[in-house]
Amino acid sequence: MTRTERLLTAYSGLLTIAVAASLLMGASSGNKASFEEIDVQRLNLREPDGTLRYVLSSSARFPGAIIKDTEYEHPRPQAGMLFYNDEGSEVGGLIFAGSKDADGKTSSGGSLTFDRYEQDQIVQIMGLDQGGTRQLAGMQVSDRPSRSITEDFAEKDALAALSPEARKALMAERRDSNHYGAGRLFVGRNGGGDATLLMSDAQGRERIQIKVAPDGAASIEFLDENGEVSGRITPESLASGNG
Repeated sequence: MTRTERLLTAYSGLLTIAVAASLLMGASSGNKASFEEIDVQRLNLREPDGTLRYVLSSSARFPGAIIKDTEYEHPRPQAGMLFYNDEGSEVGGLIFAGSKDADGKTSSGGSLTFDRYEQDQIVQIMGLDQGGTRQLAGMQVSDRPSRSITEDFAEKDALAALSPEARKALMAERRDSNHYGAGRLFVGRNGGGDATLLMSDAQGRERIQIKVAPDGAASIEFLDENGEVSGRITPESLASGNG
């Protein structure tokens, strides 16, 4: 290496150190940086103490369920954003996806959710379109248990080890006892195109359905625990005095 080359190498090293020091000093002093455009696969927003408060992520880098800064396996193959409380636990988010497959079938959708403390969503605003064959849009309100959802993650392997028959029986028992909670109210447009209001019992069984069909036909239906219509009110039945 010639003397000139050695000088250039030393100068390059000193310049690199100076730039790095400048960046570090700027970061430590709290200076703001401004960008016209930035490409990133995932952005984490944290408090000064490191507590996670917000994640904006691509589908490839989307996190699992995070409770008190501990991440649990919970696959969600969508892009979107998640929000976290003062303890670093997920409290809701916005996810979205959509594509066209090789056969030309399209799908799209999005969901905005608000969670109970250390639990799943209690309010969900959603829109779903599966190739025009199924369209659902509306808001759902749900019950959720008071226990932490981490207990459900902890027993995942034990449930997977059960026989299909034992697992089916256990899930039926838990459904009857409202172990995981259930949907209690839905208002929106159902898959059949009806504008509808559904109210359910604690086991998630629909008990009252108010709907208006695309042709304008309106009705109120009362359902028993088996989902059978036990009473029905229509404009015609009211006019005839049978409502």
